[in-house]
Amino acid sequence: MDTETSEVTPILKVAWTRVAQLDVIASRRSKNHLSIRRWIAVLGVLATLFAIFTQLLDTRTSLKQNYPLIGLGATALFIATPFLASTLAALASKKFSNGDWLVTRAGAEEIKKEIYFYRTVLQKDETRRRYLEDRLARIQRQIHRALNGEYSFEDYGGPVPASYRAGEADSDPGFSDLTGDEYMNYRLENQLNWHNRKIKKFKVERDRLTISILVIGALGSIIATLGATWSSLSIWVALTASITAALIGWQELRNIDVIVRNYSKVVLELTILKDHWLNLTPAERTATEFYKLVRDCEEVLWAQNTEYIKSMQEALREHSFEEDANLVNNIVAKLNQEAQQTKQAMAEHVTQVTDKVLEQTSQKVEQTFQTTLTTLADDFMSELVQKELDAMSQAVTEAAGDMMERASTETSSFIASLSQIAQDYSHVEVGRDTSKEELNQILARYPKTGELKG
Repeated sequence: MDTETSEVTPILKVAWTRVAQLDVIASRRSKNHLSIRRWIAVLGVLATLFAIFTQLLDTRTSLKQNYPLIGLGATALFIATPFLASTLAALASKKFSNGDWLVTRAGAEEIKKEIYFYRTVLQKDETRRRYLEDRLARIQRQIHRALNGEYSFEDYGGPVPASYRAGEADSDPGFSDLTGDEYMNYRLENQLNWHNRKIKKFKVERDRLTISILVIGALGSIIATLGATWSSLSIWVALTASITAALIGWQELRNIDVIVRNYSKVVLELTILKDHWLNLTPAERTATEFYKLVRDCEEVLWAQNTEYIKSMQEALREHSFEEDANLVNNIVAKLNQEAQQTKQAMAEHVTQVTDKVLEQTSQKVEQTFQTTLTTLADDFMSELVQKELDAMSQAVTEAAGDMMERASTETSSFIASLSQIAQDYSHVEVGRDTSKEELNQILARYPKTGELKG
């Protein structure tokens, strides 16, 4: 065993530091990517919800008039939510569409593979330090090209290796050369256990998504069925549809089925390698078998890493940010279209009901009028009514005669008074020069009547 392995080898420290830096970048970028995807999906659902609130408020004018801020807020949110989703998708498309976290993750895994070659297969090679240094330089140049010339590291002050946990039997200190059993423990079994845990985690997530999609879909079907009886419920189908679309989109983005199959293949191959090593006797665990174990294990892990990156890149291409934003806009547009159709149907229904009510009312009014008219005619022809009418006619005739006699008497008296005034003042010429006293005397003798003027 090389004496340099008893202490921290500079090149190994550099290599583990680069692995840690790339892992940090990949983890942070991956979390940010999923977080943005999650927010776009949530905004899609919220946009549909606010659109429904807006439509419901339009049908409840009293609520909208009494609480105008509610209507204004719902309208503002309905307009702002799709805009935010589209803006977020446009910005994220420029920052995350190239899947750079997959590149840095691949770089970290490739450096890790070279570290284990350094500590196992290259133990007896005196040039291994130069070899690892060259491989580090080549890998970093590949990352630089894959990232379109944008390559930088953040300072890392944590432990190296970052995965080392002192006191845990299967935790690799990271610097000493390894035996076959140590490699089996630190590398192969560690990866085998990690992939098994991930498979269980992804299966739980897949089951939850599948159950959620089925439940929301069933709920949408129930609401659609009830909407045939209660039309006010139909609009909520749009919300269940948007939630289902968001869940399906998230399921496709996560690409869980492909990942589970990929990880399962790794578990299978690593289990076969483990079984073969455990089947060897101590005498059969030669350097040749040891090196073969290392090469086969690293090939399986690297193939899995390559396949994982390929599948995730395909998922990113098939599920772009623009599609997420278009999904939001399409749901809102469809909801508006359905709302307009619903309003039109409601208006037609109201018109039909109104016409029917007016027709029925018109018939009832006509019947009532005819009945009333017939009743009045019958009453009018009755003996009692005829007597009352005769009495009223006689009273009117008598009153008219009295009025005519009275008018004749008053008229004769009036004319006589005027004639007397004319005789008494025949010598007076009424004109501009007539005195006021004479005019007042003439007016004072003018006859008065008992009738109202006008």
